[in-house]
Amino acid sequence: MTGLNNKIYVAGHRGMVGSALVRQLKANGYTHIVTRTRSELDLTNQQAVADFFKSEKIDQVYLAAAKVGGIVANNIYPADFIYENLMIQSNIIHSAHANDIQKLLFLGSSCIYPKLAPQPMKESALLTGYLEETNEPYAIAKIAGIKLCESYNRQYGRDYRSVMPTNLYGPNDNFHPENSHVIPALIRRFHEAKINGDKEVIAWGSGKPMREFLYVDDMAAASIHVMNLDSTIYAENTKPMLSHINVGTGVDCTIRELVQTVARVVGYKGTIGFDASKPDGTPRKLMNVDRLNSMGWCSSIHLEAGLNMTYQWFINNELEMRSA
Repeated sequence: MTGLNNKIYVAGHRGMVGSALVRQLKANGYTHIVTRTRSELDLTNQQAVADFFKSEKIDQVYLAAAKVGGIVANNIYPADFIYENLMIQSNIIHSAHANDIQKLLFLGSSCIYPKLAPQPMKESALLTGYLEETNEPYAIAKIAGIKLCESYNRQYGRDYRSVMPTNLYGPNDNFHPENSHVIPALIRRFHEAKINGDKEVIAWGSGKPMREFLYVDDMAAASIHVMNLDSTIYAENTKPMLSHINVGTGVDCTIRELVQTVARVVGYKGTIGFDASKPDGTPRKLMNVDRLNSMGWCSSIHLEAGLNMTYQWFINNELEMRSA
């Protein structure tokens, strides 16, 4: 069912991805979108989730809810990350099946792939090597989500699909000075340097590693595209036990190029330096998006345009975030 009157539940609608999904669904003309805040529905509570699905009569589910965090949080709270994500996924996917919901889209992460996966990373790299140690529990949970969807498809004939995004950025990102990812961290750092009149900003590392970044509204558009793909097209491009789809731009840049672009977008005029004594991390992380492209979708929001929109959102919400 892909009708505009379908009752669609977006789990995790307050997060960066979930809020983008709600924006895109509304822009596409969908009129019946169901959301619940964490205080209204605890997704780790099996009975609460079961009662919600039984009463709401949902047609489609976008599963964007997750416990997320950076390297520090993943290292300090590994049990929380694997437990909460496993519970959220299991409760929603099983309740969707129990209430005869045929269409569900699970949103995962590129961290599912082995630490040393060949670049660009193909879907077939899944389960071919060791995971990155710092976020292994989170990655295991996301892999389990993929396999849950595939298992309900194989046993019960459901149409539960999975998409794995590359590094995302955009409105509703986390701009916390200590816990944010690279793009929001750089935006905040350069903005504050501009306001304070700092003559120099030092970025960590050599600037040589290469990374891929996708604007979150592009991710949302890709998710809706995959959800609404004809089942024949989806089946032709996937396998029952290798069904997930990478979502990205297929293009990467060096961290140095990213830093320079963010500085230009923010309007910082000072000097930019790089502290090569700080760790660089993995030399390259790029998604192979041939599978998604063959299904008729390509990203359309280029990095600088996306950064401009993200910075404008940051400016509009800066005072609120400063109090966080």
